[in-house]
Amino acid sequence: MRALARLVARADSRGGTVLTELHGETPLLLRQTPGDGRVASVYVVGGAAGPLAGDDLRLEIDVGPGAAVRVHGVAASVALPGRPGAVSRMAVRAVVRDGGALHWLPEQLVAAAGCAHLAESRIELAAGARLTWRDEVVCGRYGETPGGAVVHTRVDYDGRPLLRQSLAVGPGAPGWAGPAVLGGAPATGSLLVVDPERPAEPVFVEGTCARLPLSGGPATLWTATAPDAHTLRAHLSVKEVDLAEMAA
Repeated sequence: MRALARLVARADSRGGTVLTELHGETPLLLRQTPGDGRVASVYVVGGAAGPLAGDDLRLEIDVGPGAAVRVHGVAASVALPGRPGAVSRMAVRAVVRDGGALHWLPEQLVAAAGCAHLAESRIELAAGARLTWRDEVVCGRYGETPGGAVVHTRVDYDGRPLLRQSLAVGPGAPGWAGPAVLGGAPATGSLLVVDPERPAEPVFVEGTCARLPLSGGPATLWTATAPDAHTLRAHLSVKEVDLAEMAA
């Protein structure tokens, strides 16, 4: 199955945000929900099970100057096996222009047994743009061996590389559960905050959660591992900044 979804946000004359384009295809559906006016709120709704191996899903996001968008997921995305030898793909391409803000806060990606999934995100930020970007991966459903999942994240700020991050889990990724990667933890995630008005915070490590300032722009990256999805979310949620403040 192939699907393309597109979201375009622009600032209005009253200091708010309007969605000038909101389009989705099954199973990648977009639904706007009521917000406070300044920040447009959109949910990604899965119109079918999956992604299944062989699916090719693409989401394009364009946030204009002064606009602010918050994107959530309704439920976890469960990557499932499909045609033998096939790979499911989810590609997100986002552009945030000067003064714009994007808050990407989906639910977890679950790598179910037998899956082969590739998630690729590419975000281009203008100088002065703001970003909150959360990725979470759960290695398998309860009591099962996980399938294969690869998550690539690429972020540029003002035309320069800010973050290049890649994670591979499952039977095709040697050592993924070892001490150099997840250390046996079945859940892992990261939270990237880019805000020109917030100074990057210093390096900090506590348990399985770490904070790292990035040298390529006004950005801080949190990473964490956890024994379950609930604990992982708790590690990352407490690190999130006030979204209304970022959008102001």
